[in-house]
This record gives sequence, C-alpha cells and structure tokens, in this order.
Amino acid sequence: MVEGQHIRRVSGKKVNGVARAAATLVLLLVIVGVVVLSTGPSGCQANHDSSIATTSDAEVQRALTQRATNGKVFEQVKIAGREFWLELAADHPTRLRGLGGVTEIARDGGMLFVFPDARGRAFVMRDCLVPIDILFLDKDGYITAMHTMPVEEPQGEDESDFEYEDRLTRYSSRLAAQFAIEIRGGLKDELKVNVGDRIPLDVARLKKLAR
Repeated sequence: MVEGQHIRRVSGKKVNGVARAAATLVLLLVIVGVVVLSTGPSGCQANHDSSIATTSDAEVQRALTQRATNGKVFEQVKIAGREFWLELAADHPTRLRGLGGVTEIARDGGMLFVFPDARGRAFVMRDCLVPIDILFLDKDGYITAMHTMPVEEPQGEDESDFEYEDRLTRYSSRLAAQFAIEIRGGLKDELKVNVGDRIPLDVARLKKLAR
C-alpha cells in the first residue's frame, strides 16, 4: 500500500482517505469563499443598504428606462415646505458630472444624488460655474451637514488634472451620507434648514434606483 492512502470501509464501500480529505478541504474553501463574498463590499460601495422599496419593480424599471433614453429624470422634493424639481443622479457617471458646466440653477431646481450605500463623503466644485448649496443626508433623509460652495478658480492651462483636483476644497458629509441635494447657492439660509432636519424622500425607492 502506498504511504498516505489508507483504505477504510464505509457502508460497505471503499473510500479513499486522501480523496475524502481533499473533498473536505474544497468544501471548506467554498464555504469560506461564500462568507467572504457575502460580507464584502456590494457594488462600488461598501455596506449596501437592504431596505425594500415601497414601489413595484415595474415602476423602478420605468424610471431606469427613462433615464437611459433621455439622460435625465427629475424627482419632486419638498425642502422646508417648498417644492423643488431635482435632477436625479443615481449612477456613477451622473454623480461624477454633477452640476459641472451648468451656468444657472433655477430657484426650484438642483440635483439629488443617490448612492448605493451610506458612508462618509466629500464633494468638490469640479468645473462648476455657479455657487451651490449642498445638503448631505443620511440613509433616512436626515441632514448630516450643509455647506455653501463658492466657485473655484478654473483649471489653468499648465495645471495637470491631478494638481487641479488636489487643490479643490473638499466639503464633507461629516457623518455617513447616502443622499446629497445641491441647490442654488444661498438658498439653504433662505429656507432656514438645519442639521438634523429631515427631508421627506421615498428613500426605499431611491435606494433601489442607485447604481
């Protein structure tokens, strides 16, 4: 008998001990792999929220289709009792672009950013041409931080992308944020909103739209 190949009988059949050990090891590796995958980051962000949307999959699909066909979807949001129509930024390219290049923000306009998870975030005024007020919101819609963001000096001809990005002011959410609202600069003081106030959003549906 070759060393290491011990033969035993189980239920009347011969089972190779080495094969059993190898099979057990493979099973353990599969289990460990499943655990690692299930506890790791979801999508491009960590700690994906598992809230169930209150709207149907068909309604969500219609919103996604609209966004795919004309590039813009608007969400009606009330801030301090005033109605706003905010462009929805729920995918990475739209969030990255933000309001960059926009020359005017309507008094009832702006942008609603939706992320796949809640975490500490920072925004910059990259290529932004007008002052912007930003409200960071947690996973339930409560304001975690607010800033008025003035226009930055444009990127110089001899300034690299890295140098430009590095000098931009970072505006922090301070606490974990899953949403952000950008409106015309100076409006947050006019609206008299405060950290801790809740902005009524259909958070479950919006989270389901995040990509």
